Amino acid sequence: MSELDHSGLAQRVLTRVVGRVREIELVVAALAADRHVLLEGPPGTGKSTLLRAVAHELGLGFEFVEGNAELTPARLVGHFDPARVLSDGYDPDVFVDGPLVTAMRDGSLLYVEEINRIPEETLNVLITVMSERELHVPRLGRVAASPGFRLVAAMNPFDAIGTARISSAVYDRVCRLSVDYQDAPDEASIVRTALPDASVDDVWLRRVVEVVRRTRTHPDVRIGSSVRGAIDTVAVATTLSKMRGTSVDDQAVGLDAALVALSGRLRLREGCSRSAEVIVTELWNEVFAEPDPAAGESDGEGKAHAPTGASKGR
Repeated sequence: MSELDHSGLAQRVLTRVVGRVREIELVVAALAADRHVLLEGPPGTGKSTLLRAVAHELGLGFEFVEGNAELTPARLVGHFDPARVLSDGYDPDVFVDGPLVTAMRDGSLLYVEEINRIPEETLNVLITVMSERELHVPRLGRVAASPGFRLVAAMNPFDAIGTARISSAVYDRVCRLSVDYQDAPDEASIVRTALPDASVDDVWLRRVVEVVRRTRTHPDVRIGSSVRGAIDTVAVATTLSKMRGTSVDDQAVGLDAALVALSGRLRLREGCSRSAEVIVTELWNEVFAEPDPAAGESDGEGKAHAPTGASKGR
């Protein structure tokens, strides 16, 4: 693939992913150089979306693996069908390919989501394949990786619940790219893209995004909400306003929607005496009492007033 093709591919991916110009360029460059790639960042930062878009534009297959404690080597590699082994023996045709072997045979991308949640023995299988580009399966023999096979993986930060540290052996075999939250305008665009039919004012939507962004820096919150919290807040508020026969920017409607969408997403710091609901209410009141963070509007026309709290007895 020429440099011109690389540039054109990155531009095509941008039509499928909001923002992320630098990240797209780096992932495309690493994959075009036949490297394995690891994206590391908090949940909801578009790691899977980015990788799927790049794979689609490269015209590569995409084998998806969900990383969790139940992902054993047999589930990743494959196994001999026990029923057919009884009649046909350990014939290669009896072997049921797992996602790793399928990706190796087809020259596809093997995408492992949340790679730092899988058991160490399973991770060791991946380390061997990344190094040798081949795999030795008992009774099956050698499986060589076809051209195009690469591992692409994503992981949440180590301090996320259920995660483990990744060994230096993995980091030594991948190109690692840190992915953080996008800026406020991009997150507002993501919400608009996810909810194209939501008839909400841009100023109100930007404030919802700002509430979500502030959950990530609140002193009592260890892990805040991703942009998915903003998407859910807007979606619930849109439906709730119709049920109550009022507008979506009604103070009680918006706060109730935020409480439902955000309270379960916040991970509070140890020793915090306040609830997630109290923190969401505090942030909502702060943001909706201020001028629009993007437009810098004054107290004039178009400013929403601060809500006094969620509705009761609805």
